[in-house]
Amino acid sequence: MVTPSHAALPQAPGTHAPEDGPVTLDRRDGPHGEVVLRRRGAGSGGVFEIIANGCFLMDSSDGRSERLLVRAALAELSGRTDPAVLIGGLGVGFSLDEAAAEPAWGRITVVEREAAIVDWHREGPLDELSGRALRDPRTALVHADLKEHLRTARDRYDALCLDIDNGPDWTVTRDNSSLYSPAGLADCRAALRPGGVLAVWSARPSGEFETSLRNAGFCRVRTDEIPVARGVPDVVHLAARPA
Repeated sequence: MVTPSHAALPQAPGTHAPEDGPVTLDRRDGPHGEVVLRRRGAGSGGVFEIIANGCFLMDSSDGRSERLLVRAALAELSGRTDPAVLIGGLGVGFSLDEAAAEPAWGRITVVEREAAIVDWHREGPLDELSGRALRDPRTALVHADLKEHLRTARDRYDALCLDIDNGPDWTVTRDNSSLYSPAGLADCRAALRPGGVLAVWSARPSGEFETSLRNAGFCRVRTDEIPVARGVPDVVHLAARPA
């Protein structure tokens, strides 16, 4: 994801945007509000954009921070054989693509609650970004709410890589904030194997969230920054469940 800003209202499907402007590819109303897929530019240089409830949520212009989310988690697991990773939030697919490109990962589970985003990747325009990764035999795409999945899944993971909304301090969808609450962090800790790693993407640094991670029983808490073209850097918060 990238730092959100209020976006202009999307155009109706099938209409043409002004030169260099976005064209709406699909618009859906779901249980969490409206989600819109747009494309700016054509061909291989085109950029996909996802708008949630009128706010710019993410695009495919620069996936460095989403890829770092997965790479940093794997680096913390040095020495483990075939570690299992859960990616929370499919987005435009950068984190999944990064995981599938790395043979060291074992099981790769992606949890996404928006049916529209799942459809756009499985059989829509975003297949060009994630199709190879979704066809990887290690990959399982689960259409579910992440919080419910963490509470009910029997599987345990070596890494949780969470890219939900815009991070712990700035959520577009109100109920996403519960994932970063003490109860939500306790569910994350319980879903990890001993010594497992939690990596959380955020649109800005948060010392308060680092404190929340320590209070939730995590250790080795740190924050990696990723410079962006404008504004404060994106960050990846990292923490481990004690062995």
